[in-house]
Amino acid sequence: MPLSTFTVERDAVRIVVHACGQGPRVVMMPSLGRGASDFFVIAERLAAAGYRALCPEPRGLGGSQGPLHGITLHDFAKDIAMVIEHDGGDPTVVAGHAFGNFVARTMAADYPKLVRAVVLLAATHTWPLAPELRDSINKCHQMDLPEATRLKHLQHVFFAPGNDASVWLGGWDEEVMHAERDATEATPKPEWWTAGTAPVLDVLSLKDPLSPPDSIYNYRDQWGADRVTIAKIDNAAHALLPEQPTAVADAIISYMKQLDT
Repeated sequence: MPLSTFTVERDAVRIVVHACGQGPRVVMMPSLGRGASDFFVIAERLAAAGYRALCPEPRGLGGSQGPLHGITLHDFAKDIAMVIEHDGGDPTVVAGHAFGNFVARTMAADYPKLVRAVVLLAATHTWPLAPELRDSINKCHQMDLPEATRLKHLQHVFFAPGNDASVWLGGWDEEVMHAERDATEATPKPEWWTAGTAPVLDVLSLKDPLSPPDSIYNYRDQWGADRVTIAKIDNAAHALLPEQPTAVADAIISYMKQLDT
């Protein structure tokens, strides 16, 4: 099922959105410094199951534009709210991968009437990150490093043993990554961390070094079992999406059906 594209504009902000399918809406936001294409396989599977999948390109990527300095997570959330309102405005499931889940949580906090539920994909369960993990994340996208070095760091953080980390050697944008990281640092954690009061699906990668085994129930324990549903995906690390796209799509579909009952 092919994706179509539409554009939403507000003042100096222009967001390009890839869309697929019809039905209850899911908006998906990618990881730090990465674009919407990480979600395309999952979007097509959601559409085939009877849902409408939207994949907005973050500012600075894929034709999307907007200020990248002096902004916060609230600005990124406003971009997504604009997309949802343009597409009909009814309550929507917002899903974010890694950094993208920060935006999804901020959406739920800032625009509760637009958010039906939040899906966290490979969310970090321990904070702050261990220095060696942060170092590997930084070096994954340093394009001046030898490819073998970058591949080693991608394997360390993002891919489970035996999975092909080379599929993520491309697709990174250094300027966007720094803008997203700066926006996170500029946003007080209490304003977004708990995703407001929205229902949450916490999709866990069981080989993710950012969510070690003793932390996998952190969000459920902190926010309540009445809010948080857990889905566990094996043979995946922090990348998750290219490693297990079918399992991710199936977890979201199962949760959407649960919301419908």
